[in-house]
Amino acid sequence: MSSPSNQLDRHSLPAHVAIIMDGNGRWAQNRGMIRLLGHKSGVKTVKKIVTAASELGIKVLTLYAFSTENWKRPEQEVSGLMSLLKSYLENELSTMLDNNIKLRCMGRKKQLPEEVQHVLNSSINKTANNTGLVLNLALSYGGRSEITRAARNLAKMCAAGTLHPDEITEDLLEENLYSAGLPDPDLLIRTGGEYRLSNFLLWQASYAELYITETNWPDFTQEDFHRALTIYQERQRRFGKTGDQLKK
Repeated sequence: MSSPSNQLDRHSLPAHVAIIMDGNGRWAQNRGMIRLLGHKSGVKTVKKIVTAASELGIKVLTLYAFSTENWKRPEQEVSGLMSLLKSYLENELSTMLDNNIKLRCMGRKKQLPEEVQHVLNSSINKTANNTGLVLNLALSYGGRSEITRAARNLAKMCAAGTLHPDEITEDLLEENLYSAGLPDPDLLIRTGGEYRLSNFLLWQASYAELYITETNWPDFTQEDFHRALTIYQERQRRFGKTGDQLKK
């Protein structure tokens, strides 16, 4: 039986893959561990999937790393997550530089601890000229907050007289989202078995193909990633049209 990677058509891969990395805490609790050890194991999976996406030539990989709602978690867990994020950024910078990976971030960066902001901004600046995979980390991110921020920006322009309400288009709103300049995700993967978007890319994922797996994030392998891509390639993306229209 051929592996999922052998079934992939390298010429029809999604340009943008987004992932809700869910199940770290449950993975740890099922093993009698504290939740933070699940997140620590999840970082290893991040490294594997970033490598796989880069090797395949995928253009954008967006990872839902920390949501606006995650600030409500116990202080010790939040502190541990911020420490893991800082360590990941410090340890992976050389890998990103060696593999032509460009780092981006979407979300309320200023809510992050100052030391995390410093390392994050430094990594973004140092990889700015890379032309390979765009690794887009969603940090302190929420889809509703993002859309509200964009609407507020447009409202300010209208109040200043530089924009008329009738001139507001979908394209203009998109230009005011965190994801401006990036293609919408073609494929959205969620691990951990939950069937919801959890306030992730609410605007951008309107026509994304969804792939949900029961596998918790620490157990998600490169082979699982290839399987999701293979299933994506079996889907017919109609964007409101009929199947017959696409055949013409």
